[in-house]
Amino acid sequence: MIHRPEVRVINPEGQQLGIYPISQALAFAQEAGLDLVEINPKANPPVCRIMDFGKFKYEQKKQANLAKKKQKIIEVKEVKMRPKTDDHDFNFKLKHIIRFLADGNKAKVTIRFRGREIAHPETAARVLDRVIAEVGELAVVEQPYRMEGRTMTMILAPGKVPTGKDMPKIEEDLPPLQDDDDDDDLQDDDDNADDN
Repeated sequence: MIHRPEVRVINPEGQQLGIYPISQALAFAQEAGLDLVEINPKANPPVCRIMDFGKFKYEQKKQANLAKKKQKIIEVKEVKMRPKTDDHDFNFKLKHIIRFLADGNKAKVTIRFRGREIAHPETAARVLDRVIAEVGELAVVEQPYRMEGRTMTMILAPGKVPTGKDMPKIEEDLPPLQDDDDDDDLQDDDDNADDN
């Protein structure tokens, strides 16, 4: 409902018709079979446009949904470690950090101290420095590591987004596979059975 005596009227094509009394502006809108919509109430006089209000609201809702669809929500994913995390576990968690960063999310690396481990925060700092070195250009340190009670935390933000061949390979220190000689023994037994 427009409560001003005069308004600036714009027709459906976007051309200014001029300043008219509110009753005459409403008559223009009724002749066209459309609505008189207040576009800029703060202007002096307020700006009103003759348009289909239902269609206008539909277009606004459609644009808002499109903007929401294009919007990327960044989550903070947490990876927890200990100061004495073994190499295999470190590499396993590092893969998760790299995957989180590749997906465009932030990664929060938390190292929790138990008992007397808190007396040596430099061990946790070495682990976090190793994480920074391993992820390289894939991440930017958004928040450097710092102590918060019995935990040391650091937040990594995505840096250079890796593609398929740029994805780093993490070598795991796995023991070599042992060759079981059971197969050879079976084969020898079969050879001996043929000889008899």
